[in-house]
Amino acid sequence: MLCQECRKNEATIHIVKNIYGRQVELNLCENCARKKEELDFTFEPQFSLHKLFASMLNQGLFNGSEVKSVSNLKCPGCGFTFTQFSQVGRLGCSECFKAFEGKLKPLLRRIHAGTVHKGKVPAGIAKRVHTIREIDSLKEDLQQKVQDEEFEEAALIRDRIRSLERMMKDSKQVVETGQDESDEGEEQ
Repeated sequence: MLCQECRKNEATIHIVKNIYGRQVELNLCENCARKKEELDFTFEPQFSLHKLFASMLNQGLFNGSEVKSVSNLKCPGCGFTFTQFSQVGRLGCSECFKAFEGKLKPLLRRIHAGTVHKGKVPAGIAKRVHTIREIDSLKEDLQQKVQDEEFEEAALIRDRIRSLERMMKDSKQVVETGQDESDEGEEQ
């Protein structure tokens, strides 16, 4: 069968399109299919993570002086450079995380809105896990306030931590005894 476009070459590509509910068939040679941009023969995915990382790194994540320091970064484990990472989008080994930590954190913060994996929490203990995370966060804030000599704010944070810890201790005792406030009212 001849190509429907040029009518010279043998048609080696059969294309079936559904346009507004109507089926249209084309029989084209490879050259005409490329000219009509019917086929993408590169087989390269349209979206790739390394392109995303590279574009984010090139969109002002680093200023001019940092670009030079970034290009000198090299992993001691595998010899992978940060420049290679920005082109490939993958790290060479587990040591790369430590070697490039300072430069990866802003990138991860931009992609994931944070640098700490929080994961999912089972429904039964969600409140307890949330409280534990809040206490940990408050302890970090407390240390920072003490270092900055903001003692009034540090005292408020300390009191909030104690309150949350007391609340957790009380809820743990309720679970251990098998009683809650609603049970106590019914016994009287």
